[in-house]
Amino acid sequence: MRVLVTGAAGCLGSHAVERLLEQGHEVLALDNLATGNWANLPEHPQLTRLEQDACEPIRIDGPVDRVMHMASPASPKDFTRIPFEVLRVNSVGTWNCLEFAAEKGARFLFASTSEVYGDPAVSPQPESYWGNVNPNGVRSVYDESKRFGESVTMTFRRHRGVETRIVRYFNSFGPRMRLDDGRVVPTFVRQALLGEPLTVEGDGQQTRSFGYVDDSVRGTLLLLESGEPDPVNMGAEHEMTVLELAETVIRLIRSSSGIVFVPGAPDDPKQRRPDLTRARTILGYEAEVGVEEGLRRTIAWARGVLGLG
Repeated sequence: MRVLVTGAAGCLGSHAVERLLEQGHEVLALDNLATGNWANLPEHPQLTRLEQDACEPIRIDGPVDRVMHMASPASPKDFTRIPFEVLRVNSVGTWNCLEFAAEKGARFLFASTSEVYGDPAVSPQPESYWGNVNPNGVRSVYDESKRFGESVTMTFRRHRGVETRIVRYFNSFGPRMRLDDGRVVPTFVRQALLGEPLTVEGDGQQTRSFGYVDDSVRGTLLLLESGEPDPVNMGAEHEMTVLELAETVIRLIRSSSGIVFVPGAPDDPKQRRPDLTRARTILGYEAEVGVEEGLRRTIAWARGVLGLG
């Protein structure tokens, strides 16, 4: 197939591109490099780089079979650093990519997030849960634009006949994350490798379920080729506190770093754990890489990035 991937130079996007190339597809990799890096992508005869904003009209000659809209800054730092870009790519960008998919008769996949559940009142979170989101808080530029992205995706399916898929990621992590982007895994790994104190927000008792990027991408491509149009959670079910994550990173690195507590971020969810029943039933999906193994792989990659051998 011929597949367009937006956000292709980011962490999740680049891993998706690699897997598609391994499967023998031709990939059109589109990215405006706001947070991505072409160095994340391999040199490959079946890969074409397109430096472009997903919000601008997409003009590609010839057929396109699949459109994977993976573009979006996803770091809390980005929500205040480039808030309008976050809002735009998940709203205007999603609409634009859906128009392109409709023009080409392509199947469309929207990369959504567990953030649509906000600070959840139920756990684990099933896809049927409508969420508890602050519509005008600092995080709303991401949370609400992703919710809008889902809405416009479903509207194109219902009223324009576009084949659509929606995947909701739960804290995906792995190599190629920006080590300074503010998300908890790259932050802790960088701090521990450099011997700096790990900065835990609040009391550290907020929980997360971390899904390794290889599992996230494998499940995404299963969903893309399935017949399921409704949202599907993607990640791992193992739930741990942020404090436990910090302690695990220090142990795996054998770091001398200590832990310091800093004020919590506004509207930071207290709990994250996916209900993966639909992914398991519909796709036969199971997470294969545990948190510690995923962290070991991420740490090994980060050592190289930081020049620590």
